[in-house]
Amino acid sequence: MNKSGLVSALQREAGISKAKAEAVINIFFDAMSDALAKGDRVEIRGLCSIYVRKYKGYVGRNPKTGAPVEILPKTLPFFKCGKELKERIDY
Repeated sequence: MNKSGLVSALQREAGISKAKAEAVINIFFDAMSDALAKGDRVEIRGLCSIYVRKYKGYVGRNPKTGAPVEILPKTLPFFKCGKELKERIDY
């Protein structure tokens, strides 16, 4: 399912217009993105939690040449599946 699928599902279930459903989905994703950008954790009980992990820099190797390459530190979102979702998928 993608964003347009979510919009269609919300439109159908809530009985609202497509424009309103799209606005709600956009507000939801924007709020999640803003929270993660600030370093906050997003938790949706039973579904998932998403938080930011910081990774240290290290020296890697170019697989083609074998030359050392410096990998810079980075911050990435990390998704952790909720218990109810895990049970629902792995029935």
